[in-house]
Amino acid sequence: MPKRWRIQPHDAALVAGLERSAGVSAIVARLLAARGLTDAAAARTFLAGTLQDLRDPELLPGVPAAADRILAAARGGEKIVIYGDYDADGMCATAILISCLEALGGTAEWYVPDRFEEGYGLNADALRALAAKGVRLVVTVDCGIASVAEAAVARELGLDLVITDHHGFTDEMPAATVLVHPRLPGGGYPFGDLCGAAVAFKLAWAIATRASASKQVTPRLREMLLRAVGLATLGTVADVMPLLDENRILVKHGLECLRQRGGAGIERLMELAKLQEKSALESEDVAFRLAPRLNAAGRLGQAGLAIEMLTTHDDARAVQLADWIHGFNEQRDSLERSILLAATKQATHDFDPVADAAIVLAGRGWHPGVVGIVAGRLAERYHRPVAVIAQDEHQGRPATGSLRSVSGFDILAPLLACRDHLLKCGGHAAAAGLRIEDNRIDDFRHAFLAAVAERMPEELRQAQVTIDGEATIASLTLDTCGQIEKLAPFGQANRRPVLCASAVHLAEPARAMGGGGRHLSMTLIQHGVKIRAVAWGGAEWLPHLPPPGQPFHVAFKPKINEFRGRRTAEMEVVDWRPDGIDITLDLPSPVAPSD
Repeated sequence: MPKRWRIQPHDAALVAGLERSAGVSAIVARLLAARGLTDAAAARTFLAGTLQDLRDPELLPGVPAAADRILAAARGGEKIVIYGDYDADGMCATAILISCLEALGGTAEWYVPDRFEEGYGLNADALRALAAKGVRLVVTVDCGIASVAEAAVARELGLDLVITDHHGFTDEMPAATVLVHPRLPGGGYPFGDLCGAAVAFKLAWAIATRASASKQVTPRLREMLLRAVGLATLGTVADVMPLLDENRILVKHGLECLRQRGGAGIERLMELAKLQEKSALESEDVAFRLAPRLNAAGRLGQAGLAIEMLTTHDDARAVQLADWIHGFNEQRDSLERSILLAATKQATHDFDPVADAAIVLAGRGWHPGVVGIVAGRLAERYHRPVAVIAQDEHQGRPATGSLRSVSGFDILAPLLACRDHLLKCGGHAAAAGLRIEDNRIDDFRHAFLAAVAERMPEELRQAQVTIDGEATIASLTLDTCGQIEKLAPFGQANRRPVLCASAVHLAEPARAMGGGGRHLSMTLIQHGVKIRAVAWGGAEWLPHLPPPGQPFHVAFKPKINEFRGRRTAEMEVVDWRPDGIDITLDLPSPVAPSD
């Protein structure tokens, strides 16, 4: 779908003042101002936040009572089960609490529901089985806040249930022993966007201080918490949480914790993802290379192996598990391509880009563990909320679906408005899931499109490229890119800066690259200066790009590329326009990449 370009206006005097008062370069001052950070103190905090700036875990609603109950259970030898989720965030959250209990000298088992047989969240039959095995305390991570009926079952069984979660909840809260949630009604916590692993980290932190009877925890617990910061970072980035406030601090410092303390399994995954040669781990490395590998295990019903990799003390076993997980990722990639092809064909036939506010697709035999990725790719391509539903190969059995939204639109609200058509649903603003009877899909489609249309402003229906300013190729030096990196970590709500360059041209024909030829490699020239450029998912541009020598305009992210110890500045092109269109105007671009 065509995109609009919008170059951010800036106040030259304000930027110059911020440059002096905050002691930053001109380009960093402009980028800070574009993000609303015009106060010197706020800018310095943004750039230099430390782990000491994280809020006391005791402030997180439910943490004090949960920490007391868990520590008492550990010391009393009660049988504890950590009940997790099968995505990367849930795996990391599970590993954090397992490691915490082990560091206390105790033991805990973990349970992750079968993605395909049990689905997301607490399961009443699983609770009954755990109670029959003598379990006294169940602690959920990254799930449970919407499990009202299941919490009632736990109470009937005499199970103490501590729910830790960050997902959206309904009007009725589950009657658990303790609820831990950053947005708990009446809780007053100032930052509600922690992921499940970050909530688990806060809980582990509170348990550690209690066990140490001091804010200064024992060396063993300190090491556990530093590793937990790395796992919370992985969960935060994988779950696409906004990299602001505490999330920014966690990720800023947790990337190195993940690199140094992630364990043999993470180290092997980094090696397989070709990240070991890099001088520093970036949030994008986690988002596009590490998290997908962990998620692949969950998507293919093997989340348990990933949790074992994160928790085992046997390095050889961890490496073996990492190799298997890497293989799952390759299998997931093959499934994804097949489903994406079929779903795109269906969307092309059924979707009306003018009339339809959302897209709902369904296919029989589609792998339910992969439809979420496909939904995300199609949401980016068509700039609409997308639901992709995997129908069982046998008619009559319930179908499983995943939903992905577009920037600025909360997908959970319209989904909950359609819950009468569903067996189960849940999630958060950017992503959600559902289970539905096979014969209700058409009813859900009509209801969901209407619910989205009612809530989605017209301006959100066309993708926009927000550009921080114009730059020349000659200005894209290593020093400039290094200055821009001061704003890292980049991700949700703190995007990597986007610049534009006018009247560039190809030095030679662009070429497709990468698996399946999905990406684009180019060498661009402007005023005699060359630079390498890539466009991820941009191979569809090939038939439309001007020939070498003919000028056009590009919007791009400045990046530092590291290859075999050599660091160079390069462009990551996100959009382009033909020559003759004023890049300062808010006009649609002619073509956009598919993913």
